[in-house]
Amino acid sequence: MKENDDTTEGPTRRAALEYGGTVLGGGLLAGCTGDPGTESPEDTDGSYSVTMEPVGTVEFDQVPETWFPYTGDYADMGVALGQGDGLAAVGVHARFASHVYDELPGVSVDENDLVELYQDGTGKEIFYELGADVHLIDPNFMVNRLQWSRADVDEIRETVAPFVGNTIFSRAYDWHDYTAYTMYEAFETVADVFQEQSRYEAFEEYHDDVLADVRARIPDETPNIAVLYPAEVPPESFYPYLIGSGTQSKHWNDLNVGDSLARNGIADAQAGGGIIDYETLLEIDPDAIAIRMQGEITQAYFEDEIVSHLRNHDVASGLRAVRNDRVIYGGLTYQGPIIHLFQLERAARDLYPEEFRDEQLFDRQRVADIVTGAFER
Repeated sequence: MKENDDTTEGPTRRAALEYGGTVLGGGLLAGCTGDPGTESPEDTDGSYSVTMEPVGTVEFDQVPETWFPYTGDYADMGVALGQGDGLAAVGVHARFASHVYDELPGVSVDENDLVELYQDGTGKEIFYELGADVHLIDPNFMVNRLQWSRADVDEIRETVAPFVGNTIFSRAYDWHDYTAYTMYEAFETVADVFQEQSRYEAFEEYHDDVLADVRARIPDETPNIAVLYPAEVPPESFYPYLIGSGTQSKHWNDLNVGDSLARNGIADAQAGGGIIDYETLLEIDPDAIAIRMQGEITQAYFEDEIVSHLRNHDVASGLRAVRNDRVIYGGLTYQGPIIHLFQLERAARDLYPEEFRDEQLFDRQRVADIVTGAFER
């Protein structure tokens, strides 16, 4: 993704937001110690600060009203904290699972109302046009994945609004040599940005309850799976994704599965690994195959375009997962606290149908009440 080098001048939003940290090359952090959190200086009225690597400490004079992330995990966090009305944009529409909100009464985000940041690249001018109050983006993601320069990051930080973010979805990138946060550690920091600690605490408590219930019911013997992203549809080859500590794998780690790809020395696609074909998969022969796909994937589409193709394929039909009807939908890459609950539920049902089958594993109304504020603070 090559970025546009042109700069469109725009008004500054610095009157309300001040940046107090330093972003350095190579993912290093200067002048930042301690855990992510919020501090409220006693000698200032209404101001507070938020600390997160790699950006350091960001000072706020007031709570941001307009905001955007690049990835759907941070978009989901903001929505979970009741900030959906201020969400202005997202990197790629199809990678933000906003369709799951349709099941939450009173919660909705129309992705057609969100500017898509990636338009044959992501240039600085769109940041000026949107003029958000805060960018929930790891600046090192902009540099290492979207080809921005450090000067580009500094320009937007100084003339538009600060960055607050950490690339949490994957641990495979060699440039991410600073603190790696869990989903709920990052979520807590976003709650500090929006001063929505009560909503965060309600989500954390409910997440822990749901997870404890699910884990208590998982069989003693759990499968080894292969998480794959189709290189084309219908697929003849796949990009392999290892089950690591990044948040993209949280639902798999929650369900205590093994990683067939890692055990057979397959490199992660995000770390420069190449595609693998059915012959390689047959050598690995995982217990189950989880097909990751972006966008809203219905069960009918998944059956027609993926499962049926594998059943009728000369080589793929020999896979144990295909023969045993254990080719399942693997979800989307980017998940925050709401999307994670949906992906955990679907994965649990598909992996352990004898235990979970069509059961709803979390209360939609309770989650909606937290998002909309209709819960006891």
